[in-house]
Amino acid sequence: MTAVDETTEAVTEPHVAHNYHPLPVNIARAEGAWVTDVEGKRYLDLLAAYSAVNFGHRHPALVAAVTEQLGRVTLVSRAFQSDRLEPFAAALAELAGKDLVLPMNTGAEAVETGIKVARAWGYRVKGIAAGKARIIVAAGNFHGRTTTIVSFSDDEQARDDFGPYTPGFDVVPYGDAEAIAAAITDDTAAVLVEPIQGEAGVVIPPAGYLRRIREICDERGVLFIADEIQAGLGRVGETFACDREGVVPDLYLLGKALGGGILPVSAVVGNTDVLGVIRPGEHGSTFGGNPLAAAVGLRVVEMLQTGEFQERARALGAHLEQALAPLIGHGVTAVRIAGLWAGVDIDPAKGTGREIAERLLERGVLVKDTHGQTVRIAPPLVIRATELDWAVEQLKLVLA
Repeated sequence: MTAVDETTEAVTEPHVAHNYHPLPVNIARAEGAWVTDVEGKRYLDLLAAYSAVNFGHRHPALVAAVTEQLGRVTLVSRAFQSDRLEPFAAALAELAGKDLVLPMNTGAEAVETGIKVARAWGYRVKGIAAGKARIIVAAGNFHGRTTTIVSFSDDEQARDDFGPYTPGFDVVPYGDAEAIAAAITDDTAAVLVEPIQGEAGVVIPPAGYLRRIREICDERGVLFIADEIQAGLGRVGETFACDREGVVPDLYLLGKALGGGILPVSAVVGNTDVLGVIRPGEHGSTFGGNPLAAAVGLRVVEMLQTGEFQERARALGAHLEQALAPLIGHGVTAVRIAGLWAGVDIDPAKGTGREIAERLLERGVLVKDTHGQTVRIAPPLVIRATELDWAVEQLKLVLA
């Protein structure tokens, strides 16, 4: 494969607001693990929209599902239920081992829904006094960018100038289950954590962390909510990141990969005794569970049911870890890997994470920097081992 020698400046129209400091490449086409810009230059995608294209760009099975559905009905509002919603919800509930699915569009919507469910459960089931419910979250979290969610973020860029902030959240250190236990009061409705923190740099908690959270929540009568929007649905070599410790939360928050890289699709999945506290008419989303989204989501679930992609993530992740290991001490200070998902900490002497990402871009590799010195690697699960080897070689060259 030939490295790309030049970069392209993204086209910015006056009416377009770019909020994420995108890499300077304007993507026009995508297929498999590769994307092509408006000038015809190809890039190996190790960014994969933060798991949103787990199965590769324009996977034929997903394209077929969308194409078939486009010939029938595309969008209906929540006033109607299409014939695709029930099969999707049933399949996703079965995959998660739960009773109910509440479909949304984006990850942030799923998190907001989880917060509302937790509060309603706290008042209606646990008996917390009105307006007093609290939710414990972890430092370093990234759950979205809505006003409520940034209220419990410790990322200054996400929070600054967006107050006043929503109350009702208690922040404890990530990876410290006993800090969660100490923070629980009679007003605590839920604990909300990422099984692996993605935006923080693929931060993997200590072994037993999730199991201990489950035990604490059971002992203290508190819900355990797992934000699996980045880590779930095959990315870490298991269907859910909680599966790594054999833990089942009360609510799964899902998104990104659920839409197969074709549509925004998210969902909250739980049992009737928890998710069922939401009464008809109390919550919804105009296009949540629309026919097109449900058709794609159903096909994604069917692909995950085979276990093929989970196994592929495990095998390719082991291959990637072996390839990255020799770089430690040679421009890389640490590597964290969970399935086909890696956080690579760059030696400051070699540049920042952003600078390394831009150098890789020049060589035809897309990655995402985060938190200063970390580069995240999250390829689509259809990527080949030889493509991973080529990408690591490019990283080695930019660190030389």
